[in-house]
Formats: sequence, structure tokens, C-alpha cells
Amino acid sequence: MGTVVSRAELIEERSRLRREGKKVVFTNGCFDIVHRGHVDYLTKAKAMGDVLIVGMNTDASVKRLKGKARPVVCQDDRAFVLAALRAVDYVCLFEEDTPYELIRAVVPDVLVKGSDWAIDSIVGKDIVEQAGGTVQTIEFVPNRSTTDIIKKIADGNPC
Repeated sequence: MGTVVSRAELIEERSRLRREGKKVVFTNGCFDIVHRGHVDYLTKAKAMGDVLIVGMNTDASVKRLKGKARPVVCQDDRAFVLAALRAVDYVCLFEEDTPYELIRAVVPDVLVKGSDWAIDSIVGKDIVEQAGGTVQTIEFVPNRSTTDIIKKIADGNPC
């Protein structure tokens, strides 16, 4: 099981991982209503290195990005569920709208986002590439998103 850590704890852990020569992968997101698409994405991200760090938006950050009706699941519960996934080693919450400062603190070897992001627009790309790391995208599982789940619930359409 992964661990939910503060930014300060993550910075210490990253130093240890660097000394041990571990390849660190970083991704981020809201992860509201964790679903199959998330699990598939995180499993593929973990396969790109030894350790997977997930930056997760706080509730306040999600509200600013997604609107007042979100998140559906509170940050403590979202972080708990993410940390319980086999692929996830560390979860670190961030309050900002983007994970730029968290990426600057961690400087991962691999930065990963979903394929809906153009590589040139991925936040933190400059930091990772300047440090010699790589930026990758992962294809999503079709028709698997939190928005789709919320719509199904609202429409009364089960599986």
C-alpha cells in the first residue's frame, strides 16, 4: 500500500530514492470517483519506472478547476483510495491549480499525463527535461471518466 505524504516528507523521500538510483515517475490529477480508467492509467504510469508519485488536487483546487459541484469525493477519501492502489507508492496533495511547484520540488525522472494533453502543454515539462528526464503520455480507456459516471448517475442509467 502506498503512503499519503506531505510535500516536505515527499522531498525527503525523493532524496532517498535518488540516492538509491530509483527511477521516479510522477503524474497528477483530481482523481474524483476513482474508476477503471484511473487504475489502468496509473498501472501504465508505474510501469515506466520504479516508484510512482501521484500529485492530487485538494478539494479547493478541484472546485476552482471543475466547478462548485466537484469534487464528489473529499480529498482525504480520494487520497486514501489512491494510496491503496498497487501501482501507487506516494500520494501528495497540492493546493495550487497546477502541480508545477510540486514537480519542481520532486524533479521526477518521468512525467506522465493522459494523451488528451499535448506534450508541449504538460505542466512541468521544462523542469523534467532540463534535469534530463522524459515526458510521456498514456492513452485513456475509452468511455471511462468521472464525468461519464456522474452523467450516468444523473440520468439514472446503470451499467
